[in-house]
Amino acid sequence: MNRLIRWIFTLLSYFPLPVLHGLGSFLARWHFRFSVKYAARLQENLANALRFWQDKGVEVLDFQQTLSANVSEIGKSLLELPWIWRRPLAEVLASVKKCEGWESVVQAQAQGKGVIILTPHLSCFELIAIYVAAQLPMTSLYRRPRWGSLDALMRQGRERGQMKLAPADLGGVRQLFKALKRGETIGVLPDQVPSNGEGEWVNFFGRPAYTMTLIGRLVQASGAALVLCQVQRIPQGKGFTLRFMPLAITDKSSPASQINTALEDLIEMCPAQYLWSYNRYKVPRGVAVPKNTKES
Repeated sequence: MNRLIRWIFTLLSYFPLPVLHGLGSFLARWHFRFSVKYAARLQENLANALRFWQDKGVEVLDFQQTLSANVSEIGKSLLELPWIWRRPLAEVLASVKKCEGWESVVQAQAQGKGVIILTPHLSCFELIAIYVAAQLPMTSLYRRPRWGSLDALMRQGRERGQMKLAPADLGGVRQLFKALKRGETIGVLPDQVPSNGEGEWVNFFGRPAYTMTLIGRLVQASGAALVLCQVQRIPQGKGFTLRFMPLAITDKSSPASQINTALEDLIEMCPAQYLWSYNRYKVPRGVAVPKNTKES
């Protein structure tokens, strides 16, 4: 099985991005049609976000049009992985056609600070760590995939350039802290649901979401700078655009709440490319559910 999966990944990596995106879009539409639970969660999360933006006075997006585009984009995100992980590093980096705000990372490091790159489940988020690690030492938490046969492929795809992977446990958190103390860069997925005791309930698109507190603790302990990063696909498989944006945490509310608000604004820039099918509102085992919140 391991050899078969590796062979499939290698074969797919030889296809150009436009072909992989087209195939991914086609397969994703069939999956959406026949996977009832998946389709229901995607539609519920997207509809909730559109209502949230509408209540804020943001220009209303057409639900069906955005939904159709999002199903396609999720398919692209899956089929582009073999290309991102298996193609030569120089070729992957060349797919970044435009990069804005990189100076915010450089300036923070010039001041002797570590940098925490915050990347939500948006578009080809795997590309961001590869891009950063090609230029700076970077450490990211790593959780073994459910399919053990994908572990070696994932590690080889991510451990390129100056990337170090740390296990998603207490030892890994210590590695993140040490990297920041050395003035290096770390990467975190801030919209990933943490385990019991590692988060707090704060709103995300108007709904309580169990949100990690790790980022706030790391900033407080190390004085690191926070930088949001967004990646967007360019249509027709022509590459990607990266945007790095500094985020200042104030004393007005909890860091987790402020980060969620920043993510809402970031996702608003390209809602069709966010992973709305992710079970962001699930209740981790052992965590008490807030009042008026249903378990997912």
